[in-house]
Amino acid sequence: MLAVDRDQEVTAVPMGRRASVVVALVAVLPVLALAGCTDDGAVGPTPTPSTAAPTPTPTPTPTPVSARLEAPPEPATVLPGVTPQDAALEASRAVFAAAPVVVVAPVDDVAAQLTAASAAVALGAPVLVTGPGLDAAPVLAELTRLGTQAVVVVGAAALTPPDELTAVLVAAGAGADALRAATGMRFGAATEVAAGQEAGAVRALAGPRPAVLVVAGAVPVPAPSPSPSGSSTRSPSASPPPSPTASPQPALPPVRPPAAVTGTVALTGVGVDPLPALATLRAAGVPVLDTPGGDPRATTPGVQALAAAAPQRTIALGAAFGPADRLARRVATASTGALLGGGGQLVFPQVPGVPGKKYVALYGTPGSSALGVLGEQDVPATLARADATAAPYRSLTADAVVPAVEIIATIASAGPGEDGNYSRERPVEELRPLVEAAGAAGMAVVLDLQPGRTDFLTQAQQYADLLALPYVGLALDPEWRLAPDQVHLRQIGSVGVDEVNGVATWLADFTAQRALPQKMLVLHQFAGRMIQERARLDTSRDELAIVIHVDGQGSQPAKAGTWNALRTDAPPVHWGWKNFYDEDVPMLDPTQTYQVQPVPDLVTYQ
Repeated sequence: MLAVDRDQEVTAVPMGRRASVVVALVAVLPVLALAGCTDDGAVGPTPTPSTAAPTPTPTPTPTPVSARLEAPPEPATVLPGVTPQDAALEASRAVFAAAPVVVVAPVDDVAAQLTAASAAVALGAPVLVTGPGLDAAPVLAELTRLGTQAVVVVGAAALTPPDELTAVLVAAGAGADALRAATGMRFGAATEVAAGQEAGAVRALAGPRPAVLVVAGAVPVPAPSPSPSGSSTRSPSASPPPSPTASPQPALPPVRPPAAVTGTVALTGVGVDPLPALATLRAAGVPVLDTPGGDPRATTPGVQALAAAAPQRTIALGAAFGPADRLARRVATASTGALLGGGGQLVFPQVPGVPGKKYVALYGTPGSSALGVLGEQDVPATLARADATAAPYRSLTADAVVPAVEIIATIASAGPGEDGNYSRERPVEELRPLVEAAGAAGMAVVLDLQPGRTDFLTQAQQYADLLALPYVGLALDPEWRLAPDQVHLRQIGSVGVDEVNGVATWLADFTAQRALPQKMLVLHQFAGRMIQERARLDTSRDELAIVIHVDGQGSQPAKAGTWNALRTDAPPVHWGWKNFYDEDVPMLDPTQTYQVQPVPDLVTYQ
């Protein structure tokens, strides 16, 4: 057992398998360092000058050792470890194939872990942790896997080392000179770290001269005092002669830090920020990005950071990041850098500390005032009206209020038309000017389908060119979905849930294949029978945000009754409300609209 006690002196150092060696650290720990530096920064022994003849044969400079790094083989790797020891082991396995030097720190000592992090980044070495009550076997197995030759033990750590393992002792809170004396590496200035800021400080560490992290208010432990002149042939930075009961501090082999792992980033932000794991990733040169809530699409800064990094592989700290395949899709989407109105790439972000979103839309089709207010003016005036309609809502919620346009792309018709489907499909190029202008203005766009006697999927696929734009979603209007023997306005249309799920599957796959931001899928409904077997609605696809839009008209008591009835036994969706200028008695103003409970996520005006 290697046991380090900061209140005792070093009593023994050399260790072998099954050896139980007690070592200790005083407040200023004596360490033995190799004095000369190789050209690459690794430290080698300095020959002692001699005036005597014959000149002795110089001692060969040891060959520097270096870790071997390997990026994870999969596009995304989730490290689920919830304890510091588990997370440290997982991080080491993720990026280190071999490590001749490993840093070990106590699991319950933040000051020691900060020191260990600085040492690890300088050495290019992983950090593992031990402590009372922890099983040392996984740590020993990891040392064996890594082919470790030497361990830098920081603070009061404990482990039983493999055969021939060298241990170099470092005080928790060691300063730059002390760390250099112990490791042979160079360090930057001491940086005080306030309580609660430790993870950010470790994430910011970078070689070749990392900052020396110390707890705020602590005085960095200095290097050992030099030996009296002539009392020893060791270098001036070496510790004083050992006491009769102590052995000299051994030295690390000279170390050359490895080249950083490329094309890889790490993600954190789900409340799992173990310092040892963060230090190991930084020692491998892996940038660590903040991802609130575990979804890299959630925030504008997160999307922009991933777009700038353009990673090929991702390592996520914490099981809350979810399945690795889903994370890989999310990262691919975020890496495009495309942003939705209101920021980020989620339609309705639900992340602590991140504002949510609500939408206020004009409904209709361009060039036709008969079908809604959207068509009562030209494109620039439509955008101005959409923004003005949304503006009063902004003072009523802490969420971002995003203006939107819901464009009727296929229009229910009284006659069968040339294709016999009782639906007039507007050409993509007729809709494109408004669609692209709205997107450029930071608005959301939803394409509404009134399919007549054809099916929703057939019509949706006709608008793939517009749906390929990141800000364009889709709406299904079952009121206008006819059976083969039906015509419009003689009955209320309806759709089976399997047809709806088929559209959802196609749209989600379409979105994932093109790495598009999340899309809104709106289902219009004002009667229960309009979506048959609605309880089986598939809401599982991460690429979609599904809204059931309650778009009945008439008196407010009647509308409230419809709202409550449709919400009964509903699947987990978001909710939309429609205000009719002419048909509602009376139409609700913005304050009254947001008194509807739950507050609608989407409000449209027709």
